[in-house]
Amino acid sequence: MIKRRKLGKVGPEVSALGYGCMGISANYGPAMERSAGIAMIRAAVERGVTFFDTAEAYGPFTNEEVVGAALAPFRDEVVIATKFGFGINPDGTRYGLDSRPEHIREVAEASLRRLKVEAIDLLYQHRVDPKVPIEDVAGAVRDLIGQGKVKHFGLSEAGAATIRRAHSVQAVAAVQSEYSLWTRDPEQNGVLAACEALGIGFVPFSPLGAGFLTGKIAADTEFHSTDFRNLSPRFAPEARGVNLALVDVLNRLGAEQGATPAQLALAWLLAQKPWIVPIPGTCKVARLEENLGAAAIEFTAADVREIEEAASNIVIQGARLPEQVLRLSEC
Repeated sequence: MIKRRKLGKVGPEVSALGYGCMGISANYGPAMERSAGIAMIRAAVERGVTFFDTAEAYGPFTNEEVVGAALAPFRDEVVIATKFGFGINPDGTRYGLDSRPEHIREVAEASLRRLKVEAIDLLYQHRVDPKVPIEDVAGAVRDLIGQGKVKHFGLSEAGAATIRRAHSVQAVAAVQSEYSLWTRDPEQNGVLAACEALGIGFVPFSPLGAGFLTGKIAADTEFHSTDFRNLSPRFAPEARGVNLALVDVLNRLGAEQGATPAQLALAWLLAQKPWIVPIPGTCKVARLEENLGAAAIEFTAADVREIEEAASNIVIQGARLPEQVLRLSEC
């Protein structure tokens, strides 16, 4: 079984590696068939994963439905995280950000139905809404917790000051932001420091750099027309060629550890703090098993220093996300 970790002081105990469900329905090309998505999620459960991440925005709506169907037989064994914060009409069209308290309540009710649960284990604000004070957002989730509809409150891509303000109203169990060997922002913008000071768990999304750190993406790899990586500056051909130097480092160091590049990258994250729980996603069982193998790797302090030193010599080219997406993040 996979080792377990607690998400900060007030968060739930979960498997050391979770499973990011987004790719089943969105952003990495065509959605999987519903039956295949359900089978993929259940394969993760069978291999010891107890932490699953979704959002109403993935699909939209369809990802929560697949997650709910897949995990219904295991409800008492798993922790399900979902998110509110985007303005999404019933037909799936969007109208920006929307964290008005009345909208949070509406989204929570809809997520409860789609997930087939009586309470949402962890409810994140997907992106900070500059039009709504974070204190009002935290207060709305606090009310949902009081009503027994939500168990824990989280924030995604929030800045350190916002995290502290939210936490003063309702304890934040977890913060989710992009973090990996090629995206080190949380170390530099005060987010990890705020989490440590307040006892908040940290959940890195894209812990494998949207697949880049697996070593399976080459300079000439072509993505499906609906894959967001076609729009990502970091995946532009000229940037990708330079960034492959980091993969070369992971290949070399992984060979010394008997690990794949993906396993090395995930094990490095796990070695940073005991309250960090990465959520890699994949649509292939073989990749799932490879990723979970990272939880068994134990680095010495010297190993971590070697990885740090080697990675620090690589200057990553290109922004981590398209500009229009980055504008929605405080990190």
